[in-house]
Amino acid sequence: MNYSKSILAVIFSALLATPAFAKELAYVANEKDDTVSVIDMDSMEVIDTIEVGDRPRGIELSKDGTKLYICASESDTVQILDLATNSIIGDLPSGEDPELFALHPDGNRLYIANEDDALMTVVDIPSSSVVAQVEVGVEPEGVAVSPDGKIAIITSETSNMAHWIDTESNQMVHNTLVDARPRYAEFTPSGEQLWVSAEIGGTVAVIDTDTKEIIKKIGFAPKGVHKDKVQPVGVKITADGKTAFVALGPANHVAVVNTDTLEVEDYLLVGRRVWQMAFNGEQDRLLATNGVSGDVSIIDVPNRKVVKTVKVGRYPWGVAVRQAD
Repeated sequence: MNYSKSILAVIFSALLATPAFAKELAYVANEKDDTVSVIDMDSMEVIDTIEVGDRPRGIELSKDGTKLYICASESDTVQILDLATNSIIGDLPSGEDPELFALHPDGNRLYIANEDDALMTVVDIPSSSVVAQVEVGVEPEGVAVSPDGKIAIITSETSNMAHWIDTESNQMVHNTLVDARPRYAEFTPSGEQLWVSAEIGGTVAVIDTDTKEIIKKIGFAPKGVHKDKVQPVGVKITADGKTAFVALGPANHVAVVNTDTLEVEDYLLVGRRVWQMAFNGEQDRLLATNGVSGDVSIIDVPNRKVVKTVKVGRYPWGVAVRQAD
């Protein structure tokens, strides 16, 4: 018997039986081009550009990762992009000027900010119908849903509030006053805290979700940047709840915050007017969209450094990452 051939055969069979690593693709909404750029996360290059509705901004993956929901703001709709074919297969009623939204943990409801109408629209995805519209403050934008699905948050830029909405009754139950022009809201993975960025105020408010009171307002001071350029927008918190990343807008930096001490540990230089962010599946990469420079910074999370800048369309805004087949 030829043992060498037998061993090689066993190794070959094992390799065939081992599942291949899934490819990851990132999707970037280009606000001025009415397109979505597709980035291969292995090569870190754009491999496709998809035409979508007018002024795409917020984007989010469906629960099963097969579809991408797109806020086409000036088309007054949320589009559904089939990621198997990269084609628009439908629209969801969104109210006027949808800008940002959040998906309920059950995957069946979208909570949408209607900036022009001071409303939050709740949409049932399976029936493509509006469940409710909730009156909120002036110029709503940031939206978040708690991990347990019981509370939806919407921030109003002009009223300077985070509005707490019961998802069972679709009624507003509380308002928390924050600094000027709140743009984004993010719950910690445990649901114990809500982080709200205030663009003009230059802070992020960390709010206790039980008391709905502010624990601390975090300020930012990247070296060599005038304080007027420090305008926090997007916030992303790691799944282990230990680290938060905050996009600082025209300050052109992403701040790294220790969530235990609520202190800034680092600043990462990225592109011009960094806006929104998204992790990859392993959370060892963080993508940050840079509106004015028209590119995406890919950040090595463990080493806290930018490893690649990828040119996309004009004014990239929202970003999402999924595992492809």
